[in-house]
Amino acid sequence: MGGSGLPETRSICPYCGVGCGVLLRPDGQGGLDVRGDPDHPANFGRLCSKGSALGETVGLEHRLLAPQVDGRQVDWDTALRLVAERFSDTIARHGPDSVAFYVSGQLLTEDYYVANKLMKGFIGSANIDTNSRLCMASSVAGHKRAFGTDTVPGTYEDIDEADLVVLVGSNLAWCHPVLYQRLLAARKARGTRIVVIDPRRTASCDGADMHLALQPGSDVALFNALLARINGAGAVDQDFIAHTQGLEPALEAAWADDPSVTGLSDSEIAAFCDLWMATERVVTIYSQGVNQSTSGTDKVNAILNCHLATGRIGKPGRGPLSVTGQPNAMGGREVGGLANMLACHLDLENPDHRGAVRDFWNAPHVPHASGLKAVDLFRAVGDGRIKALWIIHTNPAVSMPEADAVRDAIAGCDFTVVSDITAQTDTARLADVILPASAWGEKDGTVTNTDRTISRQRRILPVPGQARPDWDILAEVGRRMGYLRAFDYDTPAGIFREYAALSGIAGQFGRDFDISGLGDLSDSAYDALEPQRWPVTSKRKGGRFFADGGFFHADGRGRIVPVTWCPPVARTEPRFPFRFNTGRIRDQWHTMTRTALSPRLSAHLAEPFLELHPADAARLKIGGADLVHVESPTGRAILRARITDAVQPGQVFAPMHWTGETAPSGRIDALIAAMTDPVSGQPESKASVVTVSRFDAAWYGFAVSAGPMAPRSDYWARARTRQGYRAELAGSTPVDDWEVEARRLFVAPHATAATIVDANRGSARVVLQEGGMIIGALFVAPEPVAIMRDYLATLPGTDSPDALTGRPPADAPNPGPILCSCFGIGVNTIIDAVETSGALSVEAIGEALGAGTNCGSCRPEIAELLHNLTPREAAE
Repeated sequence: MGGSGLPETRSICPYCGVGCGVLLRPDGQGGLDVRGDPDHPANFGRLCSKGSALGETVGLEHRLLAPQVDGRQVDWDTALRLVAERFSDTIARHGPDSVAFYVSGQLLTEDYYVANKLMKGFIGSANIDTNSRLCMASSVAGHKRAFGTDTVPGTYEDIDEADLVVLVGSNLAWCHPVLYQRLLAARKARGTRIVVIDPRRTASCDGADMHLALQPGSDVALFNALLARINGAGAVDQDFIAHTQGLEPALEAAWADDPSVTGLSDSEIAAFCDLWMATERVVTIYSQGVNQSTSGTDKVNAILNCHLATGRIGKPGRGPLSVTGQPNAMGGREVGGLANMLACHLDLENPDHRGAVRDFWNAPHVPHASGLKAVDLFRAVGDGRIKALWIIHTNPAVSMPEADAVRDAIAGCDFTVVSDITAQTDTARLADVILPASAWGEKDGTVTNTDRTISRQRRILPVPGQARPDWDILAEVGRRMGYLRAFDYDTPAGIFREYAALSGIAGQFGRDFDISGLGDLSDSAYDALEPQRWPVTSKRKGGRFFADGGFFHADGRGRIVPVTWCPPVARTEPRFPFRFNTGRIRDQWHTMTRTALSPRLSAHLAEPFLELHPADAARLKIGGADLVHVESPTGRAILRARITDAVQPGQVFAPMHWTGETAPSGRIDALIAAMTDPVSGQPESKASVVTVSRFDAAWYGFAVSAGPMAPRSDYWARARTRQGYRAELAGSTPVDDWEVEARRLFVAPHATAATIVDANRGSARVVLQEGGMIIGALFVAPEPVAIMRDYLATLPGTDSPDALTGRPPADAPNPGPILCSCFGIGVNTIIDAVETSGALSVEAIGEALGAGTNCGSCRPEIAELLHNLTPREAAE
């Protein structure tokens, strides 16, 4: 019986920084029914494919349900006593800077606050950093240089009211789909123009008025050209510029830059600058293509300079908007989760700020200087300076640059603790102690989204096994280390009240972040807290910043910062001739700890790939289904070639999501050099250098199974299906007996086997059954296997007699590869709609099938499919 009679609970999606509201209801079978909250101001009921599939990711499969020490299950008392003793002993022997926390934007604000308080206030070190360092640190640094604080000036409503939206280094259509749909709605309502600035042609280019495919890393030169033209055209806002300083040196730097380094033509640059200057209501949305760079902070300030010079900031439809990658990246920034910050946007190196926080916490130790930022932190783990490490809800053995070196550093650390919801991650497998944490759906607290909106995350599912909230685990360790009163928390509401009170002190220092108006919330009022944008004080609630100046530097004036284009630090050379770009795909999230559990999300792009320009592929003799070796100075990978002119010649792109759990040879951050921005400490993830060559496999395979597989070939990539798993396989060593190999792969030594082997061709097909039902099927050929993969994925658990053929019977439905993940609609279904009902547009397909009508992120792919259909197919 379903849970349709139960009330819905309002909560927040745990993926990107859009901060979409969700309505949750238990389905009566341990899962959830999920829909968008029509009353939440971030999404008004819309959800992307990942948010829509949340109900598929909350099961207990792979969950860690009890603490483990050295791989053995123990009770909480044993685990926490060990953690507290080892950290205390390490500090006593080697000092507070011999320990570190590495935390995550997956933490709720209350969790983040307790972690920051424990490390900076009581351990006495600033060695706490977060995976937001890999995401938004350059934006933080750019904001502080320009505004005096890490302030997001505008709101999502600016997207609704803009006449021009410029997307810089942001594939908004795939990475923040709900905001992209908001932008498309604005275009429909008011004719908003869209410009995309990105070396790649992405889904966000679909329908854009202009795509500027600039050279990687050249954003500063482009925006310096815009700043120079703003001045030359007399478009500087003289009234607003009085609220700033630095225009003249910034102009001198802009004039000295050569815009030709962008690779854009003079006419392209002129068209962009003319459009920008002619449009008063301009919003510039930027993301990882700007931040993840060795010049990321300068890129941010180059963008901010143009808005400051024209006064296009803090007013409806005008301003820069940094879109964050994680659900609580903003909350982490607010509590001082970065190694160079204090809570509530106070400055660690300001003695007055430091003293105020120390007194508020009644803390024995507050460090005087910044701690180790992420890249340096793991280098310190590797060379033995960090001797005790606590990693919380993140997977740095996969996601950090030079991931192999980071993996080895963690493995060699004297003492490593991991808090997570599963022990089956590359990082958790290296830990001495693994602590079972509550997952999304089981946690209570708050998060802050990209436009400063604080929302409540509410528990809807029972906490399984012995799992505990992160704030509770951290507080208990703090108490066991001797800090009883400081960490005497009973509820997240009590933590929030303390945090809000501290923000009032920050407000007295003239800081932007002040939510002291929420400092006296009762537990019931906290539970009922509605979404609201900070600041929240007795005098002000929400709104925009800087329309009339009022910056947070000591003199109250903003800074226009002189910046100069610098090429990426990594230089191409004959050995490594390709510029390597990385990023996300539409339906997966970070290292897939959650999204890989969803068959729906795994059906779209089921294996890691490398986008390669057709001219480069032809020169290297690489075909469309080939596997390729990708090698950099720091690592190597094997990926599926995806030949497309979406990338420029000499440039390649790979997604970041695959791990040792899902595709060991697809861990692409092992190829990324740990080169960082000198201001922000954020590593470069968009412009490493690699070489590419064809992987000459002795055989290729495809497998489906009802249960877990145990692949061990040179290349394999595993994904969930409704019936179990599917996997792509390839090996460089010939296999003598494919039936034996199939039994090993499916862990089924006694199953009944049906086999077709063609030794001359090097092909084999093996189907294993137990009780008359298919438990696994393996298809092998000397070239990439040509079979109906999506059909075969439906066969485990059935008695289909057609499995060995690799093709469905004539009367069986075959939707083909999934294009629309929200509704599970495949390519063949769309083609059938074209042939049978004449649906020749994306809108017509939406009306006929629903595809593209939810989050809309598949619409560019539908459009491309329709474009590529031959006239004959379209006419029939």
